[in-house]
Amino acid sequence: MSQIGQNSCSPVAGLYEAKPTTYFANARNDIVNLLTQDAAARVLEIGCGAGGTGEAAINAGKAGHYVGVELDPLAAEAASTRLSDVICGNVEEIDVDVLGHDFDVLIISEVLEHLVDPWGTLRRLASSLRTGAMVYASSPNAAHWSIICNLVYGRFRYQPSGLMDKTHLRWFTPESYRALFEETGFKVISLNPIRPLTGKSGIIDALTRGRLRHLLMQQMMLVGRKAELR
Repeated sequence: MSQIGQNSCSPVAGLYEAKPTTYFANARNDIVNLLTQDAAARVLEIGCGAGGTGEAAINAGKAGHYVGVELDPLAAEAASTRLSDVICGNVEEIDVDVLGHDFDVLIISEVLEHLVDPWGTLRRLASSLRTGAMVYASSPNAAHWSIICNLVYGRFRYQPSGLMDKTHLRWFTPESYRALFEETGFKVISLNPIRPLTGKSGIIDALTRGRLRHLLMQQMMLVGRKAELR
């Protein structure tokens, strides 16, 4: 039976009270599709929301024990009915040792850009993973052409959601996102747009042979593996 962990939810959760319910409810089926078929896999998801992604992974036979960490109390409560365990709290504040050290997969989708210290957080989370464990992460791309165009005109306007979400504290380009993981104990396997580029973006990407892809992708999807200890 799912249990909500004893860690109290962080005061930072108040920053997300204005978010619509769908902000926490959406399942990341694109990530579930990337997971290996393994009904015994131990999966750790940071920012599990209401548990939609975890429930989809379990139902697809791609996870056996699924632990979520979620900042929002209501979302964590909902997730506790779907996942093996849920800890309600700020991942930057919880004791990761309580999670164990043998997870096969780490999912950290649309989270790192909200953290004060994503580098330190990833180093701590790496200790919860076995060597060779997979990591699936996604974040907005600060090098997208729309952001650059606004900067040219002196605009840096926060929005309720999207690339300029006002709760974002950190900003990454594909290059710096890759470096973030490589500096914290992971080997990057791939880094691509979260969805295939289509329309004009797809045409430009094809004509430039991917050299301008960093300007075209709105969201980045990184797949990596925990590196062996040296």
